[in-house]
Amino acid sequence: MVAAVRVHKTGGPDVLTFEDIEVAAPGSGQIRIRQRACGVNFIDTYFRIGMYPSPVGLPFVAGNEGAGDVVAIGAGVTDFKVGDRVGYFAPLGGYAAERLLPAERAVKLPDAIGYEQAAGMMLKGMTAQYLLNRTYKVVKGTTVLVHAAAGGVGIILCQWASHLGATVIGTVGSDDKAALAKANGCQHTILYRKEDFPARVKEITGGKLCDVVYDGIGKDTFPASLDCIRPLGLFASFGSASGPIEAFNINLLQTKGSLFATRPTLNTYTARREDLVSTANDLFSVVGAGKVKIPVNQTYALKDAQKAHRDLEGRATTGSTILTP
Repeated sequence: MVAAVRVHKTGGPDVLTFEDIEVAAPGSGQIRIRQRACGVNFIDTYFRIGMYPSPVGLPFVAGNEGAGDVVAIGAGVTDFKVGDRVGYFAPLGGYAAERLLPAERAVKLPDAIGYEQAAGMMLKGMTAQYLLNRTYKVVKGTTVLVHAAAGGVGIILCQWASHLGATVIGTVGSDDKAALAKANGCQHTILYRKEDFPARVKEITGGKLCDVVYDGIGKDTFPASLDCIRPLGLFASFGSASGPIEAFNINLLQTKGSLFATRPTLNTYTARREDLVSTANDLFSVVGAGKVKIPVNQTYALKDAQKAHRDLEGRATTGSTILTP
């Protein structure tokens, strides 16, 4: 029996139940991991409340990200051995002291990457990687707007985009978060609770607006985000922290300047094993070189997952959050 956090019914943070579960021996193509750290992400709340349906039904073990040591391997697994240090993101099962995982969804951690660092960046860091390099190819001279610039993905996006030579504008909810965003590569911050962010973007850019908006907020920042984008620019909606964007008339993209809009997911961008590995290796490279740092600003015991979710949804966290089994 191992400790885990399960969801027996969808709802608020109180439905996260700390209990003991059985973890079977790994089957064909699987590995068993003893976890050292479990990542906490907004997507975890989407599964908890039922916005995203659980692929395994109820009950399910919450969590989509973690890092630890391989303690057993199933038949047919050749890429890993017992004792390997691994990180992963995968649908559900993350909030547990031990878990089974399809071997093809894990990646080996370089010596320079610690467990807590890995658990704080596998999902968020690889999300930043594909957004900046594949959804919209950010290069020197690109102007980007990052919503929630002091959040888990936001801090990584700001650092990485700045490293690539972009002008980075970020929205934040407080002066403290503005200072944190600026310390992590965001050249211009906008206090969205006090300022009209499209007007400030227009002012900052001298009317040229942004090439791309990276939006993990959703309902509260749409459609105003479209007013921040130059003609033929891109709106990338990758999260719904304030709720999902509702259906809209696609002609709006025409009237705002023949804009492009996408709702990308990390699952799609890393569906192939080779894409998963290359995305992870690119992340490991920039982190290992010190170009991008992963601030793990909140650590909770696994049994305190409810509090972690309350703090996350209450906008009381910055950077990455992890649970320790």
